[in-house]
Amino acid sequence: MSLPAHFTPIKICGLTREQDVDAAVQAGVQAIGFVLYERSPRHVSTARAAELARRLPAFVNPVLLVVNASEASIEAACAAVPGAWLQFHGDENPAFCQRVAQRLGRRWLRAARIPLDESAPAFDLVKYAADYQHAHALLLDAHVEGYGGGGKAFNWSRLPTSVNAHLVLSGGLTPANVGDGLRALRSRGLSLGVDVSSAVESAKGIKDAALIHDFVAAVRAADRQG
Repeated sequence: MSLPAHFTPIKICGLTREQDVDAAVQAGVQAIGFVLYERSPRHVSTARAAELARRLPAFVNPVLLVVNASEASIEAACAAVPGAWLQFHGDENPAFCQRVAQRLGRRWLRAARIPLDESAPAFDLVKYAADYQHAHALLLDAHVEGYGGGGKAFNWSRLPTSVNAHLVLSGGLTPANVGDGLRALRSRGLSLGVDVSSAVESAKGIKDAALIHDFVAAVRAADRQG
């Protein structure tokens, strides 16, 4: 059997239930995201995130999504979820992200919120990558009102063709369009992963095992196609 041309890491975000964590693991994802932002419909407490993260086997990483959180609350979350990555999804500046992550010894992602309005100036992802050069990846999401992602897809063609960063494509991905997104952006960064939430849900915060498997299958099909 021939090997796929690529292997795309997959993160599923906004999990709130044990059965959803188990379904994502069984589908073969590489990371599970827990939303610690209280205004999100997918919010879980630090204690709940820790409880769910304990179900994860080796080589499946928990990711803690925070939005303008205090250093103390981030430290408490990291203490409760050993080995978790941090995902900064608010207005955190580079110095804050690096200082907190370095002090806690955590790898981290920085969300880049790409405007949906195509009449707005193009997002300067090259500068953003330079500003957040210590991030382990930039998560590309649509800029919607509020924080935490809104299930909207931005225009991928408006991104620069060469970015000195590992990229994670998010925002409005579905089994139907994720292959197009991978083909559009795979060569534009150092590597490319994908992140999904709303497209694998039956309701906000309630994942659907069949939809998770459909999404993973679509990513792996795109990987085989190159």
